[in-house]
Amino acid sequence: MRLGIDLGGTKTEIIALDDDGIEMYRKRVNTDPRSYEVIVGKIAELVTDAESALGQVGSVGIGIPGTISSRTGCVKNANTNALNGHPLDLDLGRILEREVRCMNDANCLALSEAVDGAGAGYRIVFAVILGTGCGAGIAIDGKPWPGGNLVAGEWGHNPLPWMSEEEYPGPACWCGKSSCIERWISGTGFEEDYARTRPQGYPLLKLNGPQIVALARNGDDVARSVLKRYADRLARSLAQVINILDPDVIVLGGGMSNVDELYELAPPLLPLYVFGTEADTPIVRSRHGDSSGVRGAAWLWPKS
Repeated sequence: MRLGIDLGGTKTEIIALDDDGIEMYRKRVNTDPRSYEVIVGKIAELVTDAESALGQVGSVGIGIPGTISSRTGCVKNANTNALNGHPLDLDLGRILEREVRCMNDANCLALSEAVDGAGAGYRIVFAVILGTGCGAGIAIDGKPWPGGNLVAGEWGHNPLPWMSEEEYPGPACWCGKSSCIERWISGTGFEEDYARTRPQGYPLLKLNGPQIVALARNGDDVARSVLKRYADRLARSLAQVINILDPDVIVLGGGMSNVDELYELAPPLLPLYVFGTEADTPIVRSRHGDSSGVRGAAWLWPKS
């Protein structure tokens, strides 16, 4: 039995998978992001509850919104700030009396989709999270590829490629730089682009992504232009990945991955930006949706 935990800023979820990837158990609770000790205690409690309910002990993998530093062994870059500076895997391992494997949540998405999702059967999978923020992970031969510095796939914090005059210098990013890809093609970036370009006379009420997409589908010219710009920025950003990594498939996850139009608009734009003007890389929706992260955490312990 494999136990996977997806530790998010607002929710923590646990899942149990059998050797065939069949779900045996699932539970979700609210995350209290204020205290590291409370977070660790709640994860340990979830593991204990799952094992009691199923009557067996499992391996434990956890996906986090950050990574474990190769230098210090502690969490870094987590937007759940209470995690930063702590050896989460070691602390949980001591409590649970077993090894705990910990990896970035985007790498868990890539692993999940590579094992038995939309990327199954492909050798190199590049998986993207298009949510409140924007990140990505890489899986090669069904295994996560974190990189020597454990930042492989941190594509969202590179600058938007081939910026136009209207885009330059771009919005500031929380990482301290400006015009990061995350600031343009996250769900947040999509909403902010609509707010910036909405002409006078439009309602001042802040609209979310699904509402903007609904307007575009109903023929609203402003919303349609925002969606087309988003697809072009997505294509530019993915073309940069193809130029460097040339993955066999690109899998989209997160809230914006549910926008059907992206799979029609973005692929034809890739040849405009990929070196050599040839790009047949498939762009597909994640098979496991919101469950990919937690399933990937479980698959941090592969089949023997």
